[in-house]
Amino acid sequence: QVRLVEAGGESVQAGGSLRLSCVASGDTISTYCMAWFRQGLGKGREGVAMLSSDYSPTYADSVKGRFTISQDNAKKSVYLEMNSLEPEDTAMYYCAAKKRVFGSCIGGSLTLQAYPYWGQGTQVTVSS
Repeated sequence: QVRLVEAGGESVQAGGSLRLSCVASGDTISTYCMAWFRQGLGKGREGVAMLSSDYSPTYADSVKGRFTISQDNAKKSVYLEMNSLEPEDTAMYYCAAKKRVFGSCIGGSLTLQAYPYWGQGTQVTVSS
């Protein structure tokens, strides 16, 4: 079973940038489909970005053009590069994983229920 640990969250000014990282242990990250979610105070957890079977990315509309998800299997890590940050991006950011099925990421939607493995989260705060 994979274990996920996020890092990189901090407080920044609007317009700034951050790079979040998520390190996987306990299993091989290349056998998982990876994603990032976030949860603002008093809000539900929402999908931010995911990687498909061929590592092509899918983004929530709210972050398209500003965020980039990537994966480095050699470093057992997945990253979320965040640019042009806005106060609305303030949230706890979570790394999530689901096991590949015969090498494929089954289901193309960025939904919580599809991902059984979660990290503890890293806080991003954007001030105006």
